[in-house]
Amino acid sequence: MRHTLPIAPQFYVTAPQPCPYLEDRMERKLFTALQGEGAQRLNDGLSKQGFRRSQNVLYRPSCADCAACLSARIAVEDFTMSRSQKRALKRNQALERRATSPWATDEQYELFRTYLESRHASGGMADMDAFEFAAMVEETPIRTRVVEYTDRDTGELVAVCLTDVLDDGVSMVYSFFTPDRGKDSIGTYIILDHIRIAREAGLPHVYLGYWVPGSAKMGYKAGFSGLEVYVNGDWEKMRDPSDYDSRRHPLSNDPIAEQVADISLPDGRPLRPSR
Repeated sequence: MRHTLPIAPQFYVTAPQPCPYLEDRMERKLFTALQGEGAQRLNDGLSKQGFRRSQNVLYRPSCADCAACLSARIAVEDFTMSRSQKRALKRNQALERRATSPWATDEQYELFRTYLESRHASGGMADMDAFEFAAMVEETPIRTRVVEYTDRDTGELVAVCLTDVLDDGVSMVYSFFTPDRGKDSIGTYIILDHIRIAREAGLPHVYLGYWVPGSAKMGYKAGFSGLEVYVNGDWEKMRDPSDYDSRRHPLSNDPIAEQVADISLPDGRPLRPSR
């Protein structure tokens, strides 16, 4: 009988670029291609090790001068709503959710452009055209959904979230919404609804992307109970956010070779050779 041996994915490092979260830092990413029959298992396995998906690539920060970016997820069973989150839920009760296959529309792109121009006019996505937007949504080798939120009274598309379905949760790849309703805390509402989606599907986690100590852009994630962060190869319950400030120190990150060697493949094999 002929056997096919699994091939370990190849990992690469991007050139340093200005960090979008900490103005005085440079960002570098460790990444690998997401393709082939094993794409879903690879995404499931590496998501549990702090990686995120962007189209057909998996990546996680691997900066030379700090280790501040920590992958964050909500343990659904441990989550309880705060008063402000209950208010956000109530303010958006007129929204209806619709989950579809990953297919980009003109209406989505118009909302995306409005959101960027209002919130991230100088960000890395600011120049993204309709074709690039369609690639962001549609180029996915795994189980992905576009979750749309519309106003049931007006039919207006209010928010969109590109969401991956993992074997242990849902991963919020990218979300955007109309800036006209900023006071309604729609960003918070989208997360709350994804917690509800995970509960409905019997999945234990909602993956939020990265949380960065000291970054105002990421501070809102620490406001969700049940938050876990990926630190030194394990998920741990979020402590006092100030406890993680030391990870901004220039000596807090392991060398690239050590980081790659400590990655485990979906079948449980470590990349580090046994001694």
